Amino acid sequence: MRVISLQSLVFSLVFLTGCTTTTGNVGNVQGYVFPAVETKWIRDGEPIEFEGESWYPADGTEALLDSEVYYLGEYNGVKFFVDKLDVRPYERLYTKFGKNEFRYFKRRKSP
Repeated sequence: MRVISLQSLVFSLVFLTGCTTTTGNVGNVQGYVFPAVETKWIRDGEPIEFEGESWYPADGTEALLDSEVYYLGEYNGVKFFVDKLDVRPYERLYTKFGKNEFRYFKRRKSP
């Protein structure tokens, strides 16, 4: 009888361990929130002013994970980022547009 009870206990522990779920941010990776609708100043094509230069929004977006970008600051209420692998002078700035989707901004060449 004792063997059955021990087997039941082991089975129960294995079953309960296998049925656990995780919620929230698994692995504690930084997650950045994004607006339901992109900010009007970005849709109107207005630039981000950063380090004395104007960075204009492009029509395209890039698929990036939050863990692949580095937070630089905030401009007109919108957080902006750079690719973690990019170095100064930066090629692109990014704003979060959707889940794993970032709009990129580029400097315009002088005429």
